[in-house]
Amino acid sequence: DKPWDWAQSVGNSWRTTGDIRDGWASMISNWDLNGPASAAGPGGWNDPDMLEIGNGGMTTTEYETQFSLWCIGKAPLLIGCDITAMSEDTKRILMNEEAIAVNQDALGIQASQVARDTDKETNVYAGKL
Repeated sequence: DKPWDWAQSVGNSWRTTGDIRDGWASMISNWDLNGPASAAGPGGWNDPDMLEIGNGGMTTTEYETQFSLWCIGKAPLLIGCDITAMSEDTKRILMNEEAIAVNQDALGIQASQVARDTDKETNVYAGKL
């Protein structure tokens, strides 16, 4: 089902994927399956599920990637780790003011994929701020 087609009449965000797990494959799958950029904007947001940052199943670089993707995707930034036991890396990622500013910009336009390498390992995203 496509919650972006109907959910804005009952809420301001909607889950676009199944439950995320703390691993690269799950995280990147949820990002790839996130709702269309055209469906999101002020008043209604695609939600590929919570942030797994700090739960221990990915590398620091993978957690930085998740935070960056969720920020350019204007996704709700719901922390999914124990905030009383965060490492310094986890704090640094979750408190990145520049990334949060991108997530919270006034236009609220979700980034879209603008290029993909033929090896399907490199994607480029862009969006107006």
